[in-house]
Amino acid sequence: MTDRPRICVVTGGALGIGGAISRRFARAGDLVVLNDVDGDAARAAQLEIEAAGGRCAVVVGDITDDDVVAETAGAALSAGDGRVDVLVNNVGDFRPTSWTFARSTPEQWRRLYELNLHHVFTMTHALLPAMIEQRRGAIVNNSTVEAFRGIPGKAAYSAFNAGVSAFTKSLAVEVGQHGVRVNAIAPDLADTPQTPADAMLRGRDPELIRTWVPLGRFGAADDYAAAVQFLASDAACYITGHTLPVDGGTLAASGWYGRADGKGWTNFPNNP
Repeated sequence: MTDRPRICVVTGGALGIGGAISRRFARAGDLVVLNDVDGDAARAAQLEIEAAGGRCAVVVGDITDDDVVAETAGAALSAGDGRVDVLVNNVGDFRPTSWTFARSTPEQWRRLYELNLHHVFTMTHALLPAMIEQRRGAIVNNSTVEAFRGIPGKAAYSAFNAGVSAFTKSLAVEVGQHGVRVNAIAPDLADTPQTPADAMLRGRDPELIRTWVPLGRFGAADDYAAAVQFLASDAACYITGHTLPVDGGTLAASGWYGRADGKGWTNFPNNP
């Protein structure tokens, strides 16, 4: 082992879940190579990390662009003298979309593919050779619980994220012999700038959250970041090929809802 800091790449690493991941890694002493399409947010994150004593390099650009992938990979390998320790493929989005698949367009499908799956391939492909050569590395992908349950109006988004989890599983089998681990998280109901709690509630009583989420609250960005930090750490050294739901228990509930009156459960969510 070396005393040098780990080199950790986080795509979409300025805000929300990605921002929390970047900050967690930096607090742990890692050198974070942060990519984000929002230049102002990326530079603000860098300043915050450095003000707290951490180290951060920034690459601004859309990670679905192959040139940005190459620049991000190059920045990481340069910072680590050819070494990279952790890759977090965090970028993903359910937009653009239509209310139904029948009304969606091939252009929307292509963009959803780029945002949710294609860049996971290209970014991983860019950094995997270095991990194989050094015989050590951890890749953590960001999938979604919607890859494991039906979600009306988001069929293409769900399909591409199911692809992320399938890619995670298959690649883990392929590269485990080289000391590289590949896992994913599957978030649900994240209170972030992209999906704020107010937008999810839409004027409803916050007390109703307990009827939807067994743990009784929406997830905070740091809840997901903590799971990523674990999967990227030596504490998870014998875990590979898995997608970890980080969802407050929503997948486990599987269609059951707490009654609004607090008296048990119902699979008819409009019941009292």
